[in-house]
Amino acid sequence: MKKISFIGTGVMGRSMIKNLMKDAYDVTIYNRTKDKALELIEMGALWKDSIKECVKDTDIIITIIGCPKDVEEVYFGSEGILENIKEGTVVIDMTTTSPTLSIKIYEEAKKRKIYALDAPVSGGDVGAKNGTLSIMVGGDKEVFEENKSIFESMGTNIIYEGKAGSGQHTKMANQIAIAGAVSGVCEAIAYGKAQGLDTKLMLDSISEGAAGSWQMKNMGPRMLEGDFNPGFYIKHFIKDMHIAKEEYESAHIAKEICSDVFENNKNRSKLEMLDIVLKMYEQLSEDGMDDLGTQELLKYYL
Repeated sequence: MKKISFIGTGVMGRSMIKNLMKDAYDVTIYNRTKDKALELIEMGALWKDSIKECVKDTDIIITIIGCPKDVEEVYFGSEGILENIKEGTVVIDMTTTSPTLSIKIYEEAKKRKIYALDAPVSGGDVGAKNGTLSIMVGGDKEVFEENKSIFESMGTNIIYEGKAGSGQHTKMANQIAIAGAVSGVCEAIAYGKAQGLDTKLMLDSISEGAAGSWQMKNMGPRMLEGDFNPGFYIKHFIKDMHIAKEEYESAHIAKEICSDVFENNKNRSKLEMLDIVLKMYEQLSEDGMDDLGTQELLKYYL
């Protein structure tokens, strides 16, 4: 079995590590806050006090941390990953981060004869706990194939998306779609409440039809129960939506693809739904709700 070092023991990472350990992988862990790793240490994960120590003499390094600036520091700092690992190591960043940064990690790793994959996930805390995450992987296909069994410990829908950065670009498309889906669930609940419907019965009725979605089935019940604990933080979703906008604009996709579609309205936003939902979440952030779950969007409507 390959030795795995895992950096990031938050809401997602904690459950992913547990599933790796269930499949008999030896996992060495590091997190900025040790308290968040105590349960894993009790279960047998080996704690290290620094990234440098955590990644020493390992085969696979997995990271799932906060924001692009955190990823940059963890990979490129003098005490970070790339400066302190041996040739042939595989680094897998499962953070949702900038595709541009993922390409930078891949190119720098390649210079050092290190292999890099970008592999963001979707499925929230439920998917992480159940080992049913969707995993979108970019990088060299042969490296993906050689390490697919590791992904299979954490997810069920595991797809190789293409060259470096492709996993992150796919995740951006995922986040754009979620923005519309979660706001749609909120609006349906708001409408149901305004009409005096039994909103649970209403959701049960429509969730199995054409309106059904993962967000409706998983986040809808949490909304109705007043459970706004984070499966995915508002602050992280805001971060993702900004990355999607920046990548979209920097690639000139709007100019190249949408100019004909919107030829009569040149100033129209090319990611309109994303823009609208982003503004909603930024309002919640301004109201101090950054550390609640994305289902908190319901409060924008009620």
